[in-house]
Amino acid sequence: MSTMPSTALRRDGSFDSKGRLVFRRALVWDNVWPVDLKGEEQAGNDWTMLDRFAKAGVGVLGVTLAGDNHNVGQAIELVGWARRFLLAHGDRYALIESVNDVLLAHSSGKLAIALQFEGTRCFERNLDLIEIYFKLGVRQVILAFNNSNSVGCGCAEESDSGLTKFGRRFVRELQAVGMLVDLSHVGHRTSLEALEIATKPAVFSHSNVYAIQSSFRNIHDDQIQACAATGGLIGVSGSSEYLGDRACATETIFRHLDYLVQKVGSEHVGIGLDIVFDNTAMNDWVRNRPDEWPMAADPKWPGFKYAMPEQLEILTGLMLSHGYSEEAVLNILGGNYLRICRSAWAPG
Repeated sequence: MSTMPSTALRRDGSFDSKGRLVFRRALVWDNVWPVDLKGEEQAGNDWTMLDRFAKAGVGVLGVTLAGDNHNVGQAIELVGWARRFLLAHGDRYALIESVNDVLLAHSSGKLAIALQFEGTRCFERNLDLIEIYFKLGVRQVILAFNNSNSVGCGCAEESDSGLTKFGRRFVRELQAVGMLVDLSHVGHRTSLEALEIATKPAVFSHSNVYAIQSSFRNIHDDQIQACAATGGLIGVSGSSEYLGDRACATETIFRHLDYLVQKVGSEHVGIGLDIVFDNTAMNDWVRNRPDEWPMAADPKWPGFKYAMPEQLEILTGLMLSHGYSEEAVLNILGGNYLRICRSAWAPG
């Protein structure tokens, strides 16, 4: 990476025309956005917010639909609900099932949507369902959401017993079918054991650096390095809890991103902001689930706040002003996910 800055931020947070052109050239891929599940959480993340992502320059958005809070029937219903909406609005959005779909959507100016799950209860220990969900468009699965399940342990558990025997079979079948293995929210030992048996790239889709902010949700250097060794990447989150910054400043997002780049290289870093637009509703929901969110048991916990999609343009300027090459910036913004999904989504 060059040590000479190629652009500089102005005092108002904007940057020069070169930085703006780099951002506009980029395929910007934010890999995590939890849509309101038919009104379950009421956190302001309804379909109308897709246009805000598109206006902010996002080209691909990973949409979380179901997981450890849902059984098979509920998950199928939610996938059908999402597919119906996206296909009915095909003039603006593209439901993607392949890398070629991503490229076609980008060239036609549509926001590409990838479907994903946060947790594996919705498989109900049935490996045959992996291919069924794959055929319906689901392309990414988090193994466990904070708590333990039949696959392994989540990061909120006091002890982590690692992948179960079923969990090992599950990871192998995910990769054989073509699902991207996601280890955000997963326990330390469980994640390392999954990475050890991975034969394709795996990701931490929205996890920040424990060495900077000691949140139970953040990941350690051994997890970062093991993920990179699979060819995978870590997506930087915009959550105040994981950033260690109530303001969710773009400079703090860059600090986590730069740590990852210095540790494993720019080819193993991406974006997973995990934005929730209604902080009050989200925090009320979290406070009612202290087993999943340990900090919520503290009455003084201030709650989550989130960075917004418009900050990605400023983040681009920060990367360039710190000497990142245009190629590195383009890859972090989305090129790395494109490369990884080309491998991970291929069956076999």
